[in-house]
Amino acid sequence: MTFLDSLPDDEEVEVDAGLGEERLIVVTPEDAGGRLDKVLADRAGELSRGRIQTMLAAGQISLAGKVLSDASGKAVAGEYRLMVPAPVAAEPKPEAIPLAVLFEDAHLIVVDKPAGMAAHPGPGTPGGTLVNALLHHCAGSLSGVGGVARPGIVHRLDKDTSGVMVAAKTDAAHQGLSALFAAHDIDRLYVALTRGAPNPAKGTITTQIGRSQHDRKKMAILKTGGREATTHYRVEQVFGPQARPVAARVSCRLETGRTHQIRVHMASKGAPCLGDPTYGSGPPAPAVREAMAAAGLERQALHAAVLGFVHPITGELLRFETPLPADMLGLEAALSRLPSP
Repeated sequence: MTFLDSLPDDEEVEVDAGLGEERLIVVTPEDAGGRLDKVLADRAGELSRGRIQTMLAAGQISLAGKVLSDASGKAVAGEYRLMVPAPVAAEPKPEAIPLAVLFEDAHLIVVDKPAGMAAHPGPGTPGGTLVNALLHHCAGSLSGVGGVARPGIVHRLDKDTSGVMVAAKTDAAHQGLSALFAAHDIDRLYVALTRGAPNPAKGTITTQIGRSQHDRKKMAILKTGGREATTHYRVEQVFGPQARPVAARVSCRLETGRTHQIRVHMASKGAPCLGDPTYGSGPPAPAVREAMAAAGLERQALHAAVLGFVHPITGELLRFETPLPADMLGLEAALSRLPSP
């Protein structure tokens, strides 16, 4: 099981970009033909086969500029480039960080995560994460639940995506929640403010999503490989001229939840999330840029508004809904004031 497989997929999984060192490994024609992970591990010294698998899943190994991800593929001759991540502390420390708690019992806790908070420590983010806050808030009850490095975490939102998250406080709850996410038996609705509006105004996007072969930090729609991703979307409001809107409010309900799924799917419709530094190719209209600046939006305009699930221990049906945070709310208000001739 690789690092990315260690948690069920959920939209907006954070992709760590922090790197430690670059290493080059040469595979000769005589050594080619075996499983890629094993061949590289045999030549990588202290890097284990499991570590190589993790790096492949994270897009940190390439050959001739092409990012590799298939650990079971055959190794070919050539010079492999390995970007070895910087070491991360194995045990996060409790930090007294305020949490917006929506629900809590002996088994789990539901919070409204603010934009700017990573789900768990990683390269470049040693502290200030949701895990650090939960360890303090739950006063030791998370120890060992779901793993030492990411205790309690069963799904993740990207650091700059706000919204509802659930964490487990017991092993039984962790297993139950993980099963729900793995089966996609979770109600998840996101609100996005987009550049322009997707056309048609309502629909379903189904593609294969995997790591980009051109930029390992990005996800992309792939013709082959990747994992199936389905997003049901609906334009709730358009801003600016009705015939050619400059922005829109779009609700996205997930049938699956892949890494950066909504951001990739909205961009594929020509309507990326406003403020998205990774998938927001092309600048928005001047009036929209002014509205973003006035609202103080400095991240992708994406909010996990609804999370609903059956409590894995009590069987109670739970549903949580949170309003847009101040930056997105201010942007929506400013966009609503744009003329719509």
